[in-house]
Amino acid sequence: MPRKGTHAQQRWPLSVMALCAATGLLFVTAAVSASGDDLRPSGGDLNSLLSERSDRTDQRRATADELQRSIDGLSGSVGGAAIDRLKSESADLEPVTGMTPARGPGVRVILDDSPAGAAKPGLDPNIFIVHEQDLQAYVNALWAGGAEAISMQGQRLISTTGIKCVGNTVLLNGRQYSPPYRIVAVGDVGGMLTSVNTSPATVTFADYAREYQLGLQVDSGSDVSVPAYDGQVNLQFATSTAAGS
Repeated sequence: MPRKGTHAQQRWPLSVMALCAATGLLFVTAAVSASGDDLRPSGGDLNSLLSERSDRTDQRRATADELQRSIDGLSGSVGGAAIDRLKSESADLEPVTGMTPARGPGVRVILDDSPAGAAKPGLDPNIFIVHEQDLQAYVNALWAGGAEAISMQGQRLISTTGIKCVGNTVLLNGRQYSPPYRIVAVGDVGGMLTSVNTSPATVTFADYAREYQLGLQVDSGSDVSVPAYDGQVNLQFATSTAAGS
């Protein structure tokens, strides 16, 4: 009578060898992927990651600013009719592209989350938080009302600026901000106030603010300032196309 398990006993060493080889391959793959770094670094939660990216962005922006100053210094020493013409054209475009500060009559808007304890059982907690669409609604209303320059959290908004909501914080040009959110606009005060008070999206937020204790302040001033844009203007992903193509 054949002995049970004879074939299993013969196959066992081969199975062990295969398992060890697969495990070794995984370790090698992980080491190569990590390039010597920990694949699960400490403090890997979302807020820590965003804070790290924000710090890195600030460092790179400082480096870029230093390089730009060097480039400006070298460019200033170069002359010629063609160069002078290009410099003049560039200077004419700076105000409309946000490269120079703006100052004059304007409107200030402050949006904030509901205070602690305002949330009610059974209601979506997102109701009590300011979201990117709320901020974008007020920015759009200000533009529509005649704003000539707008900043948020002290950063100039230009055509490529994106407002991204991450939890109860906002990413703006690579930097992370917590509420309250301060929006400042220079331009036609009457037109901007009318637009803010009549735009369907801002009217909806104002209704929610009254109902759920969200923070909302809108006022105007005769001497409001908006800083110049200090980030990079080159496009990393989009590319220009020939006219008519």
